Amino acid sequence: MSLFSIDTHSTSDKVSIFEMGPRDGLQNEVVVPTAAKIALIESLAEAGLKRIEAGSFVSPKWVPQMADSADVLKQIQRQSGVVYSALTPNVKGFELALDAKASEVAIFGAASQSFSQRNINCSIEESIERFIPLIELAKTHNIPVRGYVSCVLGCPYEGEIAVSEVARVSEILYKMGCYEISLGDTIGVGTPQKARRMLQTVSERVPVDKLALHFHDTYGQALANILACLDLGVRVFDSSVAGLGGCPYAKGASGNLATEDLVYMLHGMGLETGIDLHKLALAGQEISTQLQRKNGSKVANAILQASKI
Repeated sequence: MSLFSIDTHSTSDKVSIFEMGPRDGLQNEVVVPTAAKIALIESLAEAGLKRIEAGSFVSPKWVPQMADSADVLKQIQRQSGVVYSALTPNVKGFELALDAKASEVAIFGAASQSFSQRNINCSIEESIERFIPLIELAKTHNIPVRGYVSCVLGCPYEGEIAVSEVARVSEILYKMGCYEISLGDTIGVGTPQKARRMLQTVSERVPVDKLALHFHDTYGQALANILACLDLGVRVFDSSVAGLGGCPYAKGASGNLATEDLVYMLHGMGLETGIDLHKLALAGQEISTQLQRKNGSKVANAILQASKI
């Protein structure tokens, strides 16, 4: 099918946005006060986001920006129907997330052996072994587990990654018990045809309705990549309000796709997100001001500028 004749109505018109700003975004920014994180999460929920990754229970030695995740999760005013997720690399992290009453947890693997070694100091196979007791514990407590696969379209150390390896790791995590697998273009090097080919290959091993796309915008390709994949049936996308977060493996480059830009495109295609774009833009501007950085969303900048006229 031509990329310019995509039939988005062949599947569901509803799209689920998984908001990564409070975790994947802020962990790559300067440390901000706990109160600012709480305000951001509450503003995102008010804007209509139903899935928000609120924190990360990794070692504060390595990620000091997430050291207050327990306080954040315990202090937010929770809205009914909103899932507040936390990243948990091991059993200890899971136990902390459980105590903080995270709605669900996420584990992260990679399709690249080199990235796995440098990021979490173990092989892909070893990382998967570590997840087994965590997933079993999550099942005991009836806590859903989401799985991330990094470097699905390229690795900063190995270059291109075989799509067969992406599919293999994704299938393992899915069969282990992850309810959804998020496919991450960690360094944002993917292009539309490669993204589409990758998703097609993975969806032969994992049902497409159990897959999500997490495309970074380092090279400005994230929206194009999502557009190229929509007619394959994927309806879950990860993004970060105001484009929070850089790409730590591509120095000086932008990283996360701005949620506002994604929502604007989806709404323009007649797809439903349940998100109030103006409220979302205000939430992104507030945290950008707090960080003393430029808002990374082109759509938000346009909306906020127009509202001044």
